Amino acid sequence: MFSNSVVLQKLFFGIIVVKLDSLQILNKQVMKMIKKLLFTVTAAVGLIAITTQDSSAQNYQTALGLRIDAGDGTTGVGFNAKHFFTRNNAIDANLIFYNGDVIGLGAEYQYNAPITGVAGLDWYLGVGPNFQFGNGHTNIQIRPVAGLDFKVPQAPIDFAFDWRPAFTLNNDFDSVNAARFGISIRYAF
Repeated sequence: MFSNSVVLQKLFFGIIVVKLDSLQILNKQVMKMIKKLLFTVTAAVGLIAITTQDSSAQNYQTALGLRIDAGDGTTGVGFNAKHFFTRNNAIDANLIFYNGDVIGLGAEYQYNAPITGVAGLDWYLGVGPNFQFGNGHTNIQIRPVAGLDFKVPQAPIDFAFDWRPAFTLNNDFDSVNAARFGISIRYAF
């Protein structure tokens, strides 16, 4: 089971690196930083996939709700959906509205694993693209994510808190915003 997951992860991150190499606007230092980040996330997910046992049941399959994206800069509020396609592998997608004139659209792959001793609590790591539309331009970003997901036992309520820095790849290509956080409250089923 892990071999297919690891192969898909390597393929996903390989495609990202190839696409990033083709962008002429990035300088070499930014490329090195992004490649190191992608390598670190890939290595961490691979190591976790090898060492974590897949014996426990997932807390829910799909959750829909609201997300607040806050931190250094503007705060956004919008919609959030998370769907597990296996116990440990999920996609988390967002549609966030900032100041009424900027819209953020993003998704990331997340590797999830339970925290032993606390029913309903998982930790997760992930990465994915994010796009911000508005003010006459589009920002393309890579957003790694690390966080905690808590499904309330015996209730269809799920909370998530994560750190989600943003690496902008165009326009202001040297822009890195590490002080970004997400808070989600969702209906889980």
